[in-house]
Amino acid sequence: MKIAQGAEAIITKDSEMIIKERFSKAYRLPHLDESLRKFRTRREAKVLGKLNDLNFPAPKVKEFSDQRMSIVMDFVPGEKLKDVLMQSSNFSDFAEQIGQNLAKLHRENIVHGDLTTSNMIVHKETGNLHFIDFGLSSFSERLEDKAVDLFLLDRSLEATHFEHYPEIFAKVIEGYDYPGCKEVLQRLEAVKKRGRNKK
Repeated sequence: MKIAQGAEAIITKDSEMIIKERFSKAYRLPHLDESLRKFRTRREAKVLGKLNDLNFPAPKVKEFSDQRMSIVMDFVPGEKLKDVLMQSSNFSDFAEQIGQNLAKLHRENIVHGDLTTSNMIVHKETGNLHFIDFGLSSFSERLEDKAVDLFLLDRSLEATHFEHYPEIFAKVIEGYDYPGCKEVLQRLEAVKKRGRNKK
């Protein structure tokens, strides 16, 4: 059963499994298209595999194929955090969990690349926050990449959950604590300043 389609992939659900398949883009040269889809499929599977090893709250990879350009992973039951926050004013605990989860990623030099509350699931049984959709994720030690990860989250929270903003992002920062986080937060201020200058 097809449950979603993004810019790069179709997501289907089969029993308790999620299958993500990257589709071909007609505007790209065929060999470049195949190379790019293979690279992104391998990288996403590698990031998810690392997160599985760390016991990070993300989908567990069952198998992947860079021939079919697909990743099979387990289904995370629950509601999108976006929908939960739309129905409730209790954002504090969730925001802190976002910060804690992001700190775990950045400590391991993993950048999510698309942090929005639509890519976070409140687990139906545990109530804990799980991150999903690592299609734009990467491994990076660069302060800039980690700061941009936070910046994109900040912009997303302001746009989608403006009624809780800026308090919700302040709570994210409270949870974002690991050795090296101060340097990332300093870089974030520089990224924000560049964003304001572009406006």
